[in-house]
Amino acid sequence: MQSSRRRLAALLVLLGSFALQASAQDGYPQRPVKLIVPFAPGGSTDIVARLVADRMQVELGQPVVVDNRAGGGGMIGSEALARADADGYTIGIGTVSTLTVNPILLKANRVDPLKELAPITMLATVPSVFMVHPSFPGRTFEQVIAEVRAKPDFYNMGSSGPGSISHLLIEAMNTDLRIKLRHIPYRGMGPALTAALAGETLVSIDQYPSSAAHIKSGKLLPFAVGAPKRLEALPSVPTLKEFGQPDLNELAMTWFGLVAPAKTPSAIQKKLHDAAVAALRDPALVARLKEVGADAVGGSADAFRSHIESGLARNRRIVQAAGISPE
Repeated sequence: MQSSRRRLAALLVLLGSFALQASAQDGYPQRPVKLIVPFAPGGSTDIVARLVADRMQVELGQPVVVDNRAGGGGMIGSEALARADADGYTIGIGTVSTLTVNPILLKANRVDPLKELAPITMLATVPSVFMVHPSFPGRTFEQVIAEVRAKPDFYNMGSSGPGSISHLLIEAMNTDLRIKLRHIPYRGMGPALTAALAGETLVSIDQYPSSAAHIKSGKLLPFAVGAPKRLEALPSVPTLKEFGQPDLNELAMTWFGLVAPAKTPSAIQKKLHDAAVAALRDPALVARLKEVGADAVGGSADAFRSHIESGLARNRRIVQAAGISPE
């Protein structure tokens, strides 16, 4: 009899626990939500995150507070998110670098994005632009590639550092376009852009928003863009996809997505997804993102997961083909 009573008591406690969890999920969120941004304030990741957070809190009815956890090329913030309580009150921003490059190229990376994080939705993309210095003897894509191909290992192209997305892109260009650009690593895209302006590197790539002023002034000349379609600001500059390079085009686009710890309850993941997608459909937010050079995306969690999977597979192929060793 006592054994039966104990089992009944244990069952009631278990059912009560399930009821409390269900109630918490139904009433979510009941307090502020923390949004981890794995990079420093002021960069494109931080800007997009804050714009989306401001609009998401209207949908959720609670503040969405940005928490910048910079360092390690995004690894510190990503690990903090993966190890956080999976209760929906800590979510984060994942980027093309943190989700599809760091797991392959950085030995210190300790986060498996497909096992330890739950993709919620893609938030936005930022186009990149390929440019040459005015002293370069070529202006169009065809002219640039022909010139570089004719002089292997002669022209320099800068990256934000070994193992970065820009380094990966240079190696992919060398393989896919059958050229040989010399990789020059810098400590960030800021110094790499400075070198391009000075003519230290005659071929360069950068996110369009940070290079737009230099293009308008004629200090850098665009010959291709990595974007879903031609940019309104550069209607005469083709995308890489137009030249039969869809993989390079995809790799050149910077993107940002919303992620959560993997064990976050599915009901809470859905609420976060619905809030983010609703925010991204707001014309005011779409316009603000446009102002900083980003395009709102949205979409399903499954589509975002597939995008991460395909990015990881593509980047592994590039690394293997180029013989790059993890840093």
